[in-house]
Amino acid sequence: LEAASATFFKLVHIVMKAAPIGAFGAFAFTIGKYGVETIANLATLVVTFYATSAFFVIVILGGIAKAAGFSILRLIAYLRDEILLVLGTSSSESALPALIEKLESAGCEKSVVGVVIPTGYSFNLDGTNIYMTLAALFIAQATGVELTLADQALLLAIAVLSSKGAAGVTGAGFVTLAATLTVVPTVPVAGIALILGVDRFMSECRSVTNFIGNAVATIIVAKWEKKIDHEAFAAALGGRPLVPVSSEPSAAKSTEQGRARAA
Repeated sequence: LEAASATFFKLVHIVMKAAPIGAFGAFAFTIGKYGVETIANLATLVVTFYATSAFFVIVILGGIAKAAGFSILRLIAYLRDEILLVLGTSSSESALPALIEKLESAGCEKSVVGVVIPTGYSFNLDGTNIYMTLAALFIAQATGVELTLADQALLLAIAVLSSKGAAGVTGAGFVTLAATLTVVPTVPVAGIALILGVDRFMSECRSVTNFIGNAVATIIVAKWEKKIDHEAFAAALGGRPLVPVSSEPSAAKSTEQGRARAA
C-alpha cells in the first residue's frame, strides 16, 4: 500500500507540475484558432459567472437566511477567514475542519454539523452547478450549437444530478463538466478546451459559493431540528462570541458571601 501510494503521489506531482503548461497550451490554442477577441468572450464568461454566483449568495441564500432569522452578510463576515482560505486554495475542502469548528462555536449542535457538512460537501455544490450550466451554454454558443428550450432543460437537469457527485477538490468541477457534456450529445465535449485557460479563475468562485451554501444549509437544519443555541449564534454573528463561565469561581464567590453573612 505504501508503494502504491508513493506511485500515485508521484503521478499527482507530475500532473501539478505539468498543469500550468497544459493550461498555457490550451489558452494559446484557443487564441490561435479563434483570435484574440476570444479573450474578451472568456472574460465575459468569468464576469457573468461571478455575477450569477453573487446573485445566488446574496439574493437566494440571503432570502433563505432572512426567513430563518439571520443575516447572510453577517454569516459571511463571521466566516471571512475560512472564505479567504478557500479563495487561496480554490478548494472548499481546505476549510472543512475550520468550518465545523466555527459552526459548533456558533451554537450549532455537534451531531448536526457532523452530518450536514460532510454530506453537503458531496451533495450540496451550488457553485459547481452554476458553473456547469453557464460553461455548457458558453461552449454551445462558441461552437455554433443551437440549443432548444428542451435541450437547455435537459442540460440543467443533468447538471443538477452530476454536480451532486462532484468532490470538493480543485478542478473537480471541470472534470464533472466534461462527463456531463458526454450525456448531452448536441454540445461537443472537445469544446471544454475553450474554457480551460480561465477555469482556475472560476474555480475560486465556485468553491466559495459551495462553502457558503453548506454553511447556510447547516444552520437551517440546526434551526429545523431545534439543535442550536440561539444566544451563542447571535453573539457569534454579532462579533461577540460567548466566553464560557467557569462554575468554580462562582462557587467560591458564593461561599465567601455566605461566610460574610455568617460573620
